[in-house]
Amino acid sequence: MRSLLFVPGDSPRKQQKGLESGADALIIDLEDSVALDAKPQARKITHDFLRAARELPTRPLLIVRINALTTGLSDADLDAVMPGAPDAIMLPKSEGGIDIGHLAAKIAVREAEADLPDGATRILPIATETGKGVFGLGTYGRSSHRLMALTWGAEDLSADLGAETNRLEDGAYTDPYRLARSLTLFGASAAQVDAIDTVFTNFRDDAAFRAECRAARRDGFTGKMAIHPAQVGPINEIFAPSAEALAKAQRVIALFAANPGAGVIGCDGEMLDRPHLRQAERLVARARKLDE
Repeated sequence: MRSLLFVPGDSPRKQQKGLESGADALIIDLEDSVALDAKPQARKITHDFLRAARELPTRPLLIVRINALTTGLSDADLDAVMPGAPDAIMLPKSEGGIDIGHLAAKIAVREAEADLPDGATRILPIATETGKGVFGLGTYGRSSHRLMALTWGAEDLSADLGAETNRLEDGAYTDPYRLARSLTLFGASAAQVDAIDTVFTNFRDDAAFRAECRAARRDGFTGKMAIHPAQVGPINEIFAPSAEALAKAQRVIALFAANPGAGVIGCDGEMLDRPHLRQAERLVARARKLDE
């Protein structure tokens, strides 16, 4: 997944626009974008949207962001949306692998009740929305076979910390949020899943948005969440492997295949070793997924 676009769970119009956005995944939101008294109606609208969207010949992945496990609302969310067979559930304010195991058990029961294939529903946690969650980033490995990726959030973390802001005047993150971002990369690597970068809220600042996307790709994130359809195109463009990078990766793989006993090979004037091979294999695998 390169682009994951948030759409409110109570807005059929925005959900339809999401389908037309070109996003790799839609995150249908039952949490922050839906007022408390609107949540019952949002659950029904989301269920109906899932049912209809799954019948389309081509569609994005359908991910539902439920309310946090501590709110007392997540069971009602799951009861409503699981019969619609979402591809994944996004868990906000996740605090570690224990939360993933807890949610996985809830999902398994509802898959059985809805006659869905066991294990079909994946889990995508937002892993840094509380201070406790930051300390849990190393616990996601082996938490559940449903774990599909890790992502992070700065807005709720600001509230949890009592911070005045999470960005400097030049738009760069302040130190606590740079740390949370970096630890998300390490946590995803430890769990052997993709890392997805957080949202960029100033959707009118295209230059800064593109710069943040390029920095995220450079550091190892494979995609980014979006809050506006206009952000989808740049995300897809920047996070797609370039033809040049893909061609080089294929050359590296071919050279190692032709020299299976070599620890180091020469390619385009560089000396490359086995870590470069793994990097090339990951890039080719990601490009293959995008073509499926």
